[in-house]
Amino acid sequence: MAETSTPPPPPPPPPPTVHVQSTNDAGLEILIPINRTGWSIAAGYLGLFSLLPFIGVIAILVSVIAFFDFSRRPESHGRGRAIFGLVMGVFTTIFWLAILFNAR
Repeated sequence: MAETSTPPPPPPPPPPTVHVQSTNDAGLEILIPINRTGWSIAAGYLGLFSLLPFIGVIAILVSVIAFFDFSRRPESHGRGRAIFGLVMGVFTTIFWLAILFNAR
């Protein structure tokens, strides 16, 4: 009896590629972090949460890392979020330090 071999199954298709197109709508790009670096997004959110004690220090550190990332990749966006995280981090750190030293 002759054995017939079945051909191997075809490989699965590659996953679909998602292409994000930059829009010319500035309002939409402010709300949705399109083409923003992860460091700048994190700095912005940490700036918001820096009203909680000691989060401001982390916001400052992440903002500085975001600025170093911008110097390595000048085409990246999100400097406004990093500036917001840095400013809020500095202000809230000073605020919490003032509260801490005045409590003594």
